[in-house]
Amino acid sequence: MKKTHWYDHLWIWEILYFGLGFFNILFAWLGMIEFLLPLMLAIFGGNKAFCNNFCGRGQLFQKLGTKVSRNQPTPNFLYSKGFRYGFLTFFMVMFGNMLFQTYLVAAGANSLQETITLFWTFRVPWDWAYTAGTTAPWIAKFSFGLYSMMLTSTLIGLIVMVLYKPRTWCTFCPMGCMTQGICKLKAK
Repeated sequence: MKKTHWYDHLWIWEILYFGLGFFNILFAWLGMIEFLLPLMLAIFGGNKAFCNNFCGRGQLFQKLGTKVSRNQPTPNFLYSKGFRYGFLTFFMVMFGNMLFQTYLVAAGANSLQETITLFWTFRVPWDWAYTAGTTAPWIAKFSFGLYSMMLTSTLIGLIVMVLYKPRTWCTFCPMGCMTQGICKLKAK
């Protein structure tokens, strides 16, 4: 039997993150941990320790996938550099757009829209999760944008988990792609 470690239970973090953000969108800022920690571990550790041990999303997909995944082979194109780096590029453009929209709210050029955008297209009203005036509008805007990205990427991961293997998302995860690139650069 495999020895369990404290980090084997980080899938709970993923559920907690979405639960907290559902009731108060400002908790979305906690998602920055999942952006910065993998990069820091890759830069300073030169490895993919986050992906291999600490990724709550991957753990959650593994847990859920044992019950609902079709366990079909992952299509080869999802492993390809073109797809992975293309998805990373698309993801970074969306992240950049989110930062730009946050800047526009901070500069007063746009007003805060209390919506979550799923798949970068579908707007879902989320006004119960934020009480206007509790913080600067740009802070709330960043929260809505980050939560949208995290929720969308999790939904994509759940879809490919059901269609293929539990951790199919991990084959083209933007953070995994970035940390892999960092590790390759450090190895040279």
